[in-house]
Amino acid sequence: MRDRQWYLDRMQAERMWEVSTGKGVTVAVLDGGVDSSARELTGKVLEGKNFVVPGKSAEEDEDGHGTAMAMLISGNGAGGQGIQGLAPSAKILPLTVVDSHKKAKSTTLVERIASAIRYAADSEAKVINMSVGEAEYDVGQREQRELQSAVDYAIDRGKLLMASAGNSGDKGNVLEYPAGSAGVAGISAVNQSLTATKYSNTGPQVALAAPGEDIPIRCKEEGGYCRSGGTSQATAIASGAAALIWSKHPGWTGNQVLRVMMESAGRPKSGKVPSPSLGYGTTCARCAVLDNKGTPGPADVNPLVEAKTSASPSPSASAGATDLKKDAPSGGLAADSSREEGSNAAPWIVAGLLVVGLAAGAAGFHALRRKSQVR
Repeated sequence: MRDRQWYLDRMQAERMWEVSTGKGVTVAVLDGGVDSSARELTGKVLEGKNFVVPGKSAEEDEDGHGTAMAMLISGNGAGGQGIQGLAPSAKILPLTVVDSHKKAKSTTLVERIASAIRYAADSEAKVINMSVGEAEYDVGQREQRELQSAVDYAIDRGKLLMASAGNSGDKGNVLEYPAGSAGVAGISAVNQSLTATKYSNTGPQVALAAPGEDIPIRCKEEGGYCRSGGTSQATAIASGAAALIWSKHPGWTGNQVLRVMMESAGRPKSGKVPSPSLGYGTTCARCAVLDNKGTPGPADVNPLVEAKTSASPSPSASAGATDLKKDAPSGGLAADSSREEGSNAAPWIVAGLLVVGLAAGAAGFHALRRKSQVR
């Protein structure tokens, strides 16, 4: 299974782990819950909170999406037979916000996300991973204000918020929240050629790109592991990268970690940033962890908000529209991705935990999607 995680090799993960493994960093995973019994997550999952069904454990995951994201962030690899996380020593704080079976009685997804963000802001979590999204036309102005207030609160408390940009780039490209909230780093997906995937949403909400195509995850329904793609996976990998950087620089704030990630990212070939499809570029944890690229800057200034309100954006660059055909990073590798409508997965292994190499075309695809909720 480790051999299938191509992006870890491209990111030079083994070299980074000699310097940082994410120790001391907790990542809040706002999703459908995280299965703490998964072998890759043994001892990593903290007690969280369920915002869908109050009183129910957040360590239950009905469709497996939240667990898959947690594994990409901090999975232990299960001896090479399971998913290896980018930040294997990071802890996971599960916060259930996705209502897969419509059990919530009086709250919307965005309201639950806002509440979970505030909870994470008051916790030991440093990174807030949100591989979820709600289309703009389904989010009222009151909900937008409530969400923005929660985001501002978390940023003021030093947290780093990352959210999937969405997978409707080739089917309407509808803005989604929380990626659309000011100060949140929207993450798009790139493939193995480091080109933005067709399904990744584009726009000013995109801050960074990360690998998101041909990403192995655990298949909850079939058992074993699946090949998957989407901005959800890219966001989890970006969160793992942030954990590595933060673990090396524990005194930094989320604003400083984000600024370094933006400055050290592999720039689009067009040279124009922010790019509508890659933002400031492809996440390059190695550039920050091993090469010490990027300047942390002020602790209390969010670089995304600063870039939108300042005549001289930080990091400095000429903003403008980018030709998507040229929109591939020029260097600084650290990401890959792919594209499809929703978060898709094709079974690699359909039996227990045994890794079986199946031909790419031998297995059909099934959707691991939550309609508009999870991207």
